[in-house]
Amino acid sequence: MEEKIEHAVFTYDVKKLQAALATYLHRQLPTDAWTWLEERASLVSETGNTQQFVVGFSAMPRKTGKQALILSEDEQTALQTIRPGLTLRHWTIDRLSRVWLMLCLDTTNRDQYIAAIEHLFPTAEMNELVALYSALPLLAYPAAWRARCAEGIRNNIGDVLESIMCDNPYAAENLDEPAWNQLVLKAIFTEKPIHRIIGIDARANQTLAHTLSDFAHERWAAHRRVPPMQWRCVANFIDDRIFPDIQRIAYSEINAEREAAALVCAQSHYAPARELVDKAVDLKAILNSGMTWDKLAGKP
Repeated sequence: MEEKIEHAVFTYDVKKLQAALATYLHRQLPTDAWTWLEERASLVSETGNTQQFVVGFSAMPRKTGKQALILSEDEQTALQTIRPGLTLRHWTIDRLSRVWLMLCLDTTNRDQYIAAIEHLFPTAEMNELVALYSALPLLAYPAAWRARCAEGIRNNIGDVLESIMCDNPYAAENLDEPAWNQLVLKAIFTEKPIHRIIGIDARANQTLAHTLSDFAHERWAAHRRVPPMQWRCVANFIDDRIFPDIQRIAYSEINAEREAAALVCAQSHYAPARELVDKAVDLKAILNSGMTWDKLAGKP
């Protein structure tokens, strides 16, 4: 019974998304490229020929080009109604074409479906890996890709890491706490834009908060700067151990650190943190100026 239920699992209306993505591709691709892609998709979906899928996946940039994908704000919003958390900002046309081709795979046989996609990972070059990891929130059998996602976090190629960490809802929805914490830590260590990590607030936890406090102490001991955005993850978990860190950045000479302290204290339910922001004129002024985490992230 559980197997039958799993066969039906997509977390969204896959047919509706396929149609929307096809519209965008048809509009932006040259006629010959769209004809080739449509024919390849038909071969994959109608015959179940996984070899045609592999060949098409590999040939994609030569057929479609690598130009930036152009979507209107209304189209981006419409995608969110079909698949919450999905955004195609920063995507290229070959990346979308590869993901769309993956959506054409037959999902009836779970093992064959998973094997067809897994087969691509070991030999994939950078842009292929970007497409594969970008597709994770759109694939059938979501639980089947947890280990693959966790493995991807250990990758050291910047673009590949961003495809997993940024604007991708899969990790927040599927990773367990240790794997999620590793993703956030890796994002901070590699200076990725953590404000683009979907679920960064909802998945924050006490263990992560304490680890980030330890990280801050290591950086300070080495006379190195602590990324102000990392404190976003501790706001709801301030305790006696973390509060001295917040006091330190609240009185920092660095504007971004004071701004982070103001935002943390404003969000926290820890009484001393609330008292700090109520009493510190500078912190109150920061909040009154309309500072947000996104604005802080946008500062150089």
